[in-house]
Amino acid sequence: MTCAACSTRVEKALNRQPGVKATVNLPAEKARIEFDGSQVTAERLMEVVKKAGYGAREIHEISPSEDKKRRAEAYEHDRRVFLFSLALTAPFLFEMGAMFTGAAHHEFIPRWAQLALATPVQFWIGRRFYIGAWHALRGGGANMDVLVALGTSMAYFFSAVVTVFDLPLHVYFEASAAIVTLVLMGKLLEARAKGKTSAAIEELLKLQPKTAHVERDGKVVELPTDEIRRGDIFLVRAGESVPVDGEVLEGLSSVNESMLTGESLPVDKAVGMKIFAATQNSNGLLRCRATGVGDQTALARIVRLVEEAQGSKAPIQRLADRISGIFVPVVTAISLFTFIGWWWLGGDFTTALINAVAVMVIACPCALGLATPTAIMVGTGSGARAGILVRNAAALERAEKIKTLIVDKTGTLTEGRPSITAAIPLSDTTEKELFRIAASLEQGSTHPLARAILDRAAMNATVPGELRNFAAVPGKGVEGEVAGTRYRLGSLDFVSELGHQAPDALAEELSRRPGTIVAIASTEKTLGFLILSDPIRASSLHAITLLKKQGVEVIMMTGDNARTAAVIAEQAGIPRYFSGVLPEGKAAQVSQARGAGNVVGMVGDGINDAPALAAADVGFAIGAGADVAIEAADITLVRNDLTSVSDAISLSRATLGKIRQNLFFAFIYNVLGIPLAAAGMLNPVIAGAAMAMSSVSVVSNSLLLRRWRPNTIGKRKEG
Repeated sequence: MTCAACSTRVEKALNRQPGVKATVNLPAEKARIEFDGSQVTAERLMEVVKKAGYGAREIHEISPSEDKKRRAEAYEHDRRVFLFSLALTAPFLFEMGAMFTGAAHHEFIPRWAQLALATPVQFWIGRRFYIGAWHALRGGGANMDVLVALGTSMAYFFSAVVTVFDLPLHVYFEASAAIVTLVLMGKLLEARAKGKTSAAIEELLKLQPKTAHVERDGKVVELPTDEIRRGDIFLVRAGESVPVDGEVLEGLSSVNESMLTGESLPVDKAVGMKIFAATQNSNGLLRCRATGVGDQTALARIVRLVEEAQGSKAPIQRLADRISGIFVPVVTAISLFTFIGWWWLGGDFTTALINAVAVMVIACPCALGLATPTAIMVGTGSGARAGILVRNAAALERAEKIKTLIVDKTGTLTEGRPSITAAIPLSDTTEKELFRIAASLEQGSTHPLARAILDRAAMNATVPGELRNFAAVPGKGVEGEVAGTRYRLGSLDFVSELGHQAPDALAEELSRRPGTIVAIASTEKTLGFLILSDPIRASSLHAITLLKKQGVEVIMMTGDNARTAAVIAEQAGIPRYFSGVLPEGKAAQVSQARGAGNVVGMVGDGINDAPALAAADVGFAIGAGADVAIEAADITLVRNDLTSVSDAISLSRATLGKIRQNLFFAFIYNVLGIPLAAAGMLNPVIAGAAMAMSSVSVVSNSLLLRRWRPNTIGKRKEG
């Protein structure tokens, strides 16, 4: 594919097939296709691409390093061809110099010598344009190759006829040769710039070590990383990179995870904690068990998400796609009218021909095709380095429009690690018995409140009893049998369903206490209450301040009681909040907020947040949260920090700003350039140079997004 017309044609051809949804990425040279296997096969889809005038192959497993090697070999081949073309074109500099000094009809190089120099440039070096044009026309379309082939052929064959028949007219071999050479130069520069758009993925993959120290048969041996299997024991020494995801079995160290999270401060690692591939062990020796290898590592998942996002299409690109589909036929028509108009009105065939050639070679559909995808590729790559993983380009585009952000409290605004601040046993129940029943009901649970209860029971050396007939009621609590007695643990309303009510004085006192109140009762009586508090994150207040500066209204949503919600909301500086919201009610609150016409974002980390994340215009999942929440979200934040939401909105605005700039440059270039060429104000050589540089300027402008930085200290840099 050489321009936007190519990618648009391939995409249309694929989407005409039954049960197919395809997007084609011009700079990545890839198509991402979802299809119904009962209606069409991958082989049939490749045939469709071939009939459209192009080639395709199915990607099974190709590493970015192999892809980079293939691109490097192609670039080196094109560079050699360009240098040869430049050597043949260089003598024409005298002719072009004469043209600009006013001696346009004085030929420094004999015409037969010019013909000898221009012919290999036109037909050997420039054969790619003829081949591309033939395939496009045979497939029923037209692309940039058609414009270049037509334009240069008109100049070459006119000059050849003048030379062969020794006519008293000027020749334009320098125009045809220079245009081919300049377009090749532009393509080289474009390829070099496009190679940098995927630099973020390459930088991430470089961090994963090639070998690892693995325990085998009681010995530590060095093995290639791809030979590590799940469950293998491996060692990470000070200064080494972690080869695969794992769990620490022995040792104490600090690990630099900035390559995955964007967080510069190292994270302390101890027994039982997770470590991730490509992170850097700062000090100490860690002995670990492999839990994620190959494409199951966090790094591999990040790379997949980034590649999927880079291959997706933003809605803002639709206008450019529609124009690209008709661009070449329209330009060809304008060139034809230019030729007829100049010849008819001026009577000068040569001038009419040269102006028609200028129209063809200055028109550039490439810039339109590259404007959006290159910015998306660089933007999503920059986001990945900062721990912001965007699922698709549409989500990135919507994020800049967010006016209302609904934030789950636990694990998002707060640390997500609640602790017990008070235990209130009732009647003849002791505190130890209260914790024994609570720990028995919560054993095996991974909920933050359950973890706090189990940790406290462990501190008191309380051994949980055997649990039978366990049941969990989302948003309310749990119930089960311990030693033959049925118990409930959960909210006051949940426990009160058994017919037990706390004394009025105690109920009033509990309602005034900040924190989450957990009641424990048997079928016969209420045993007591536990009060848990979850401290607000240190960064939450700063994040809320940043979001407000971005014009975003923040609303807190929680299943906790009104008193606890009010305290946390006040600490975070959030004037509006919803308390006592059950999991099924969260999605309803999000839908209600969207009904007001606002673009609504939702931030959460738990399983019960998944419906609300899916209901929002843009769902943000805190990376350490549940997998189902991450799957339902549009943007995953690897760092457990609400500041990353502000960063994601900032990244969206920066990326969309670049897209708008690129589209403006692409449109204004063609809107101004084509009329100037038609008016006879541009020489074909200048037009060819301008066309070559237009695509390079768009890609280079997108690359400025690499200067964007996350707002980790309250300041942001962007290109």
